[in-house]
Amino acid sequence: MRMRSEFWNRFNLFKNNALPLESRLSKVAVTALIIHCCFQFGASMSGLFLNLYLWRLTQDLMVNGVYNIIVFILTPPAFALGGWIAKRKDRMVTYRLGIVMIAIFYLMVVIAQEHVAEYYIWFAIFNGIAAGFYWTGYLVIQYDVSTEANRIRFLAINMIAFNASGLAGPALAGFIIQRSNGLQGYIIIFTLAFIMFLIAAFVSFRIPMIESHHKAYHLKLMGLVMNKNRRWMKALYSFFVLGLFQGIMLFLPNIMLYQTVGREDWVGYLGVFFSSLTVATGYVISRKAQKEQVRKYVLLSTTGVVIGSALLLFQVEFWSVAVFMILFSICNPLAVNTLTSYYYRLIGTLPLKGQLRVESVVMRELFLNVGRVLSISLLIFLAKDLESLWMPVVLFAMAVLQYVSVALIKEKQNVES
Repeated sequence: MRMRSEFWNRFNLFKNNALPLESRLSKVAVTALIIHCCFQFGASMSGLFLNLYLWRLTQDLMVNGVYNIIVFILTPPAFALGGWIAKRKDRMVTYRLGIVMIAIFYLMVVIAQEHVAEYYIWFAIFNGIAAGFYWTGYLVIQYDVSTEANRIRFLAINMIAFNASGLAGPALAGFIIQRSNGLQGYIIIFTLAFIMFLIAAFVSFRIPMIESHHKAYHLKLMGLVMNKNRRWMKALYSFFVLGLFQGIMLFLPNIMLYQTVGREDWVGYLGVFFSSLTVATGYVISRKAQKEQVRKYVLLSTTGVVIGSALLLFQVEFWSVAVFMILFSICNPLAVNTLTSYYYRLIGTLPLKGQLRVESVVMRELFLNVGRVLSISLLIFLAKDLESLWMPVVLFAMAVLQYVSVALIKEKQNVES
């Protein structure tokens, strides 16, 4: 008990040092970060290697593509259902349901083992629904536990915590897989992930529910809101554009790394290195970023990933993949954090002043996943395997399209209008 108290005192001293009162994080915000750390530790072990597991079992890029397409198609309807539950009950109900379902998902992977490849469509369906519930709850919680004054800082620290938890996960997973016979190592890490998700579900009970009389679910009216608030609609389009690039990046890089280095443990160790770069970027954002510089940050981020993806047009070898991933690890968190903070600010300008936060999160995910599905579909249609010349071309094209987001963003003086 004494060690626990000392830990919290030191953590609070660190997070609040030399910060104005309005920028400090509440205990509930810190608890939300801890839960997300547990989730990410499990996800960094299992999610990173699940696509690689399917690749090892099938050697078919189409299987990975279809699996992810199904997940992203089903995530928006799951978001809509999760939003309805959050409005009628509480966002914590949706959140905990998502964590438990993800835990069950990896338990089923452990039970099925090599048969996952035979039933990958059913696994994708279950994973899409579980992920939809989890992220509905967590994105609403992010809004609830942060304020206008500390939101960009909370999101940056969230990114640090998210990726710091991911530092140990890939290295541990790669170490276990490399020293296990056959594919048995994958089963071990999926089991560990299952345990971490159960811990996250248990800790989530530290976040209280919120009594609210606003239980009406206004998802059907969001089309009218889009017509009346053009700035919010353009923000949704920016997430569609982000999804075009994210869809490919959620599964392709680790497969490319494995193809160039040939060992799972090196994929894990490189994942640690890339995550450490993201942590460093997140720290800088938490200290230096200004909410008024949205367009500038997205422009810098996009330029970085375009330069990195252009290298793959010349040669898809370890050096080019590694340089691309370094630039992506530095630039991507800047774009995601900036767009998310900007979007949360716009939610406050919508009718009912924050009461549409659940519906707004659902709409954001719809646009994001439509972009993901389109880019993955294009990739597997044009690039039949990793040797295809179309693979780096599609990746480069999706990176260049990120410049569209810059044109869709309105700066400080217009956000409040």
